[in-house]
Amino acid sequence: MHLPRNNIFFIVIIILTICIICNERKISAEVLNVKTIPGSFDTILAKAKPGDTLKLESGYHQGPILIDKSVTIIGEPNAIIDGQKKENTITITAPDVVLRGLKIINSGQNLSKQHSGIFVDKNAHRVVIENNFLENNLISIYLWGPKDGLVRNNRVYGLSNLRLNERGNGIQLWRSHGSIVEKNEIRYGRDGIYVTTSKNNIFRNNTFEKTRFAIHYMYTNDSKIIGNISRGNHIGYALMYSNGLSILDNKSINDRDHGIALNYNNESVLEHNIIYNNANKCIFIYNSNKNTFRYNHFEGCAIGVHFTAGSERNNIYENNFIDNINQVKYVGTRHLNWSKNNKGNYWSDNPAFDLDRNGISDTAYRPNDMIDHVMWKYPSSKLLLNAPAVQMLRWAQSTFPAIYPGGVYDSAPLMIPVVLNEE
Repeated sequence: MHLPRNNIFFIVIIILTICIICNERKISAEVLNVKTIPGSFDTILAKAKPGDTLKLESGYHQGPILIDKSVTIIGEPNAIIDGQKKENTITITAPDVVLRGLKIINSGQNLSKQHSGIFVDKNAHRVVIENNFLENNLISIYLWGPKDGLVRNNRVYGLSNLRLNERGNGIQLWRSHGSIVEKNEIRYGRDGIYVTTSKNNIFRNNTFEKTRFAIHYMYTNDSKIIGNISRGNHIGYALMYSNGLSILDNKSINDRDHGIALNYNNESVLEHNIIYNNANKCIFIYNSNKNTFRYNHFEGCAIGVHFTAGSERNNIYENNFIDNINQVKYVGTRHLNWSKNNKGNYWSDNPAFDLDRNGISDTAYRPNDMIDHVMWKYPSSKLLLNAPAVQMLRWAQSTFPAIYPGGVYDSAPLMIPVVLNEE
C-alpha cells in the first residue's frame, strides 16, 4: 500500500519540525552556577528553563529545597545540601529531574510525615538519582508514586542513633511501577529497600549491611531481585504478599534470622541464591505456593529450610543443603517429595550409596523422623534425646521405613553438590 504524496509530504514536515524543536532545546539548554549563599538555589532555579543544568559549587547549600522544573542538578566535589533537620532535604515534583554528585544530609525526623533526604512526588516520573552520598536522613530516598525511576550507584547511610523501629528506610517505594534500584551501598536505618504496592521493578547488584531487612517486599508483583548481597542484617530478603517474583543470584551471608523469608509469596522463581552461615534459618517458607526453588545453596545455618503453614505445590530440587544443624524443619502429616524428573537435592548428611553410578542415591533421603517431629512440637523433650528408648525408636524407623510419619522426603537425592553459575 502506498501513501498519497501529500500525506508523505505532511509526515516529513512533522518530523522536521520535531527535530528542529529538539535541537533548539539542546542548543538553548544552559549550565547555571549556584553559589553557597542562602537563597541562591531558589533564585537560579526560578530563572532556569526545562533542560537546564544547575551546578552547585563546593560547600554547604542551605535546604530544604524544592525542584519543580525538569532540570539536572549536579554538584562540584563536596557540594552539600543540608536539610537542617526541618523536613525533606530535597523535594522533587517535576518529571525528568536528574540529581547527580551531591551529598545530601539532615532531613527532618518525623516518621509520620515521611521526612526524607530525597522525596520524589508521584508526578515526578523518570527521575534519575545517581552517584550521591546520603547521610543522617530519616528515609534516605523515597519514590512516592513516580513511574520509571532510576536510583543508581548511591551511598546511603541511614540513622543508627534511634531505636530500630523509629528509623526510616534506606530506599522506599510506593506505587512506583517500572523503577530500577541498582548498584547502591546501603547501611543502617531500618530496611535497606522497602517496597509496597508496586510492580515491574528491578532491584539489582545492591549491597546491604546493618539493617533489619535488606530487601522487604509487600504487595509487589512481577518484579526482579538480582545479584544483591546482604551481610550482617536481621533478614536478607523478606518477601511478603507478593506474586511472580524472580529472585536470582543473590547472597545472604551472616544474617541473623533468615536468609530468605517467604510469607504468602506465590508463583515465584528462586535460583542461584547462596545463603551462608546464618545463625537461624537459611530459608523460611510460610504459606507460599507454586514456587520453584532450584540451583540454590544453603549452608551453615541452624535450620536449612523451615517449611510450614500449608505451603503447597512448590518445586524444590537441584539445591545444595550443606552442614546445616537441621536440614529441614517440617511438622505435618503430608508426604512431600522434594525432587523432580528424577533429580532431587544434595544433602551433606546423607550416608547414601550409588551402586549404578548414575549420580542419584539408591535410597530416598528423609531429613526428619518421628523424634524430630516430637522435638519441634515439645522442645523440652530434647532432654530425652539420648535415652535408650529414643535411640531404639530411631533404629526401628531406619530399619522399617513404613513406620515413618508424613513429612519431607527426597526420592532422588544427588550424590554430589550442584555447581552454581557464579560470575
